Amino acid sequence: MTTKVTAKGQVTIPKPVRELLGIVPGSRVDFRRADDGNVVITRSDKKQPASRFAKLRGHAGTGLDTDAIMALTRGDV
Repeated sequence: MTTKVTAKGQVTIPKPVRELLGIVPGSRVDFRRADDGNVVITRSDKKQPASRFAKLRGHAGTGLDTDAIMALTRGDV
């Protein structure tokens, strides 16, 4: 992925990278030089990005409560 540097020295972080790191407006990032000379960007505000599973949590709608599940399991229905 390539991006262009503005006259102010700013760049846009590509969307796939932002999504991978969980970077949203207001996030803080850190740039450091690795031993091999590459520059590494990391999220520095200590917030972990939501997992792909966490994003799906709560989307299945209302289900059976515990008593109903137990009744089905026992064959009481």
